[in-house]
Formats: sequence, C-alpha cells, structure tokens
Amino acid sequence: MSVIAEFRISSADFELGRILRVEGVTSIELESIVPVGEATVPLFWIHKSTRNSFVESVQRHPTVSNASAVDEFDDRTLFTLDWDANQDHVFNGISEFNGQLLSAIGTPEKWDFELRFPDHDALSEFTTHCEDAQISLEVTRVYNPTKPDAGPWYGLSDRQREAITLAVQNGYYDIPRGCTTKELADELGISDQAVTERLRRAIVALTTYTLFPPEPEV
Repeated sequence: MSVIAEFRISSADFELGRILRVEGVTSIELESIVPVGEATVPLFWIHKSTRNSFVESVQRHPTVSNASAVDEFDDRTLFTLDWDANQDHVFNGISEFNGQLLSAIGTPEKWDFELRFPDHDALSEFTTHCEDAQISLEVTRVYNPTKPDAGPWYGLSDRQREAITLAVQNGYYDIPRGCTTKELADELGISDQAVTERLRRAIVALTTYTLFPPEPEV
C-alpha cells in the first residue's frame, strides 16, 4: 500500500539544492524530472531572478553541462538543466527505492519535497539511504491516503487540492468554461503551465484513489 511523505531538506545537503543556491532567487518550483537517454533532466521555475546571471552562476557548477531558459515571463522563467544526477543522493534514492516525485519547492536555504513510495519499507529505506549520505531530513508529514484515518483528500497534495478546488469553484470545468488556466495561475501565484500540470496530477490522484481499489495486504 503506497505511502506519501513530506520532507524538508537543507539546500546545502544535496547536489541539486547546491546547484540552485543562486543569489537573488526567491523561489524554485520543480516541474518534472525527464529521463533523456542516461541523463536526468529537471524542468523548474525560477521566480524573480535575472535569467542571464542565473545561467552563468549555475553553469559554473562542475556537475552542470548546460542550463537554458525554455520560457520566460515577467516574474518567472522556466529552465531546463543538464547535470550529472549520479552525484545527487536524494534523487538517486528516489529512483532506487521506486519513489515518485509529487512536488518540490525550494529556496536557496531549503527545499520541501512531497514523495510517494510503494510502501513504508521503501520509505524507510529511502530515509536510511539519505541519512547514510549525511543528508538531514525533516519529516513534516507521512500518510497513507487509502486508509480511512488519513483524511478525505484521496491522495491529493495540499497544492493539488487547492488548485482543483479553485478550478471547480471558478467554473473551469463548466461548459462554456468560467475561467482560464491563466486566471487560475494568477490567483494561485504560479505559472499557467504549473496550473495545468497540478490539475493533471490532481485528476490522476483522484482517479487512482477512488476508482482503483487498493490491493489487499498480504
């Protein structure tokens, strides 16, 4: 039975956090991790940072091959990063123990991760893996969304629940639509693309935890 855990990790404790510790950055939101051949390429939003100075700072890091802007708005820029993920114990552990990255938001000082693991054993192995690598994890929440005492949110993270609730309240799913993703993005303070991805993940979570019954425990 799957388990969801929320962690806080110092940016100085893991490789990607150290790479993105750039002066002037106020917020970093990881959009996705994309496998490209043998590489692991993250897509992430940087808020309130000068694009050129950010790229120059990140590319000075020895494990970074390239950093480039994909899309740019007045207050945020979407970047892709080509780096040596083998040096990052957090992301290695997520992959090794079959974890799924649900969300990750950081600053130059700390990151908040939301991860799903197939069971509590995998979660325990992940935390042990990080502790062995001298990574200090602050666990802020652990729950199994399929259990009756886990709350009524059916696998939704707080951000996913906020986004899909706002979308329904504002008529996004009505015909005709009562609002656009850009309007939702403005109200949530995130990007249009981030809203679309957050709604997609929310629908997947709701479908998974309401239409697919959990496998019986052995």
